[in-house]
Amino acid sequence: MISTVQGVLGLASGALVGFSLGLVGGGGSILAVPLMVYVVGVSDAHVAIGTSAIAVAANAAINLSNHARNGTVQWSCALMFAAAGILGAFTGSIFGKMLDGQKLLALFALLMIVIAVLMLKTRTRIGLPDVKMTRDNMPAIVGLGIATGTLSGFFGIGGGFLIVPALMLATGMSIMNAVSSSLVAVTTFGLTTATSYAWSGLISWELAGLFIAGGIVGGLIGTRSARALSMRHGALNIVFAAVIIAVALYMLARNLSSI
Repeated sequence: MISTVQGVLGLASGALVGFSLGLVGGGGSILAVPLMVYVVGVSDAHVAIGTSAIAVAANAAINLSNHARNGTVQWSCALMFAAAGILGAFTGSIFGKMLDGQKLLALFALLMIVIAVLMLKTRTRIGLPDVKMTRDNMPAIVGLGIATGTLSGFFGIGGGFLIVPALMLATGMSIMNAVSSSLVAVTTFGLTTATSYAWSGLISWELAGLFIAGGIVGGLIGTRSARALSMRHGALNIVFAAVIIAVALYMLARNLSSI
């Protein structure tokens, strides 16, 4: 059982996670895991990872429906990317459970900083409109889907901060389309990872429910904010990178001794 204070903190944390998913298609587990550990007070890092995986998957699915209504999801690319990443996510989650939880958080923080720098370097790129999966880009979509899925499962994350730049690299789509399309894979990878952790009894279902409830409200606000930012050239890329760097530095500061 969780306390009343933990319940309130869980709802508030879930709202922040939902906002991030709606805004940049990522940040779900990246935010959820530290929030569960440092704010809500979940002592077991692996339980925090498993619980965040199921909560983020549910919130990502809700946010996906919001983006789909706006017509910004590139379904052919998104579905193939997600399908390719399922096996990788499951395999990665098996190895991730073998590593110390604090070291997982620290290693992922370093990876986040690398991704942020790459996103800032490409912030002026407009992206191709109405991208579809073709024989030319399918190998890149499948290859990056498998690689991203493996990393997603290993670190116990939905993977949005990895999926968005991977989709842009594989297809040349705009960041707005990548943010929307990434939620297909975030949902899929999150469910795959959550299944593995649930099998090991590493999920707090009560806390997951609170995160999902809070995330519904936050996601609606985030999706509307993303549409507004996408109208300003490069603004969404900058926000995307800034969120990653801020969370990564915080995670490194808390886990420096584990590196």
